[in-house]
Amino acid sequence: MPGERLSMRKIRDVLRLRFGQRLSQRAIGSSVGLSIGAINSYLSRARLAGLGWPLPEGFSDEQLEALLYPPPPQVETERRPLPDWATVHRELRRPNVTLSLLWEEYRTGPGAQNGFGYSWFCDLYREWVGRLRPTLRQVHTAGERVFVDFAGHSMEVIDGATGEIRRAEIFVAVLGASSYIFAEATWWQSLPDWIAAHVAMLMFIGGVPRQIVSDNLRAGMTRAGFYEPLVNRTYADMAAHYGTAVIPARPYKPRDKAKVGVQVVQRWILARLRNRRFFSLAERNEAIRELVEPLNERPMRGWGTSRQALYEQIDRPALQPLPPTPYEYADWKRCRVKLDYHVEIEKHFYSVPFRLLREEVEARITAKTVELFHRGKLVATHLRSLRPHRPTTVAEHMPSSHRRYRDWTHERILREAAAVGDDTAALVGIILRSRPHPEQGFRSCIGILGLVKRYGAERLDAACSRALGTRSSSSVAAILKNAQEKKTAEPEQPGLFHENIRGPGYYH
Repeated sequence: MPGERLSMRKIRDVLRLRFGQRLSQRAIGSSVGLSIGAINSYLSRARLAGLGWPLPEGFSDEQLEALLYPPPPQVETERRPLPDWATVHRELRRPNVTLSLLWEEYRTGPGAQNGFGYSWFCDLYREWVGRLRPTLRQVHTAGERVFVDFAGHSMEVIDGATGEIRRAEIFVAVLGASSYIFAEATWWQSLPDWIAAHVAMLMFIGGVPRQIVSDNLRAGMTRAGFYEPLVNRTYADMAAHYGTAVIPARPYKPRDKAKVGVQVVQRWILARLRNRRFFSLAERNEAIRELVEPLNERPMRGWGTSRQALYEQIDRPALQPLPPTPYEYADWKRCRVKLDYHVEIEKHFYSVPFRLLREEVEARITAKTVELFHRGKLVATHLRSLRPHRPTTVAEHMPSSHRRYRDWTHERILREAAAVGDDTAALVGIILRSRPHPEQGFRSCIGILGLVKRYGAERLDAACSRALGTRSSSSVAAILKNAQEKKTAEPEQPGLFHENIRGPGYYH
């Protein structure tokens, strides 16, 4: 039945923000604390009542409520024909059939001119559905849903080299309308195995259903919940690649899950393979495929046809086409941009535009690339590197003051210094060794080498000879500016030798 009505003050706010401020329904929901569905319902009632914004002068809350929620017509219940709710329920299972369409057909039927309005029609239908037994068999639309889950039992695979016995998990998928079955073994119930099994499943059925109904598996769900389960970002990324939607099954609702496919696979496939030994996962999957084919071709009891025939007739024509390339597995990670405009991913550092210092970005990590997004916009793409503690830097990401240093390396600095002279090479080597990290002395060394253009190699080498004790580029620049490199050192005083001074031989 209808829920509690919203206060007229909030409805006025909704009308003002929509028709007066032209805000989106999402923005209105954030402002007034309502769901988009509720906002859409109130706006639909306003349009039917011919209301806009601003409201007429002196328009009271009672008048507004009377226009938005008109009372039902004063017609005796006996003269108001009731729809055939079972037919309505069955017709809703057809593609593109809505309650609005069925209500229009009901109102144009014989004797229904004084029938129920759309709102009452919907409320009465929901009341009728609420009285149905919860075990009512679901009716699945062609090409709409595929149910996925792991079977409750694992299977043994023997390592041929070590003899170790490992347990393999069994992934099961069932198309809703035809009950067409797919099964595959994986090593784990981890996210990479979960995604790879989905990719193989979609290739097997040769198309994409509109929805993937998934159990609340930890690999696929960030947070399980009855009302608001959160889908893992990688799982959602895969669904977007194939143009489908992931619909998590409700917890503790077995009928939301993989139909009867898991039990059929356990009894038809796993039981038949229980006494066979397998020495690789590929060998195990080959045996599973050999049994899945006859399972789908086997006539179903009570149907008079097979899953394969139903799939060809019903599901396959209704499936969406596969994309040109299969989905490539990618992990997602939130990163904070460091002061050097790099983010750390698996001990390697990747650059982003320096304007994003301290901003949070999202990294999409595949086997070959690292893509970085800021607020949903791609800001950087790098080839993935496995070298730990090393940077991958794009020149365009650097501030202009840093770009002139990007091509300088430890080896290049030493090579340039040796080309100037021995004393320059000695000073540069001392500076690089005196810092905790050689990179900390790069700027000082580059500054020294830059003086050769102004003063020449000979003068610079002589100045470096005098600056070996100071070890700084500013000292070298000051010596050259004052031409002090030309002054020779004071001559050493000659020694004094006479008969009253003992020589070194005296002590030996």
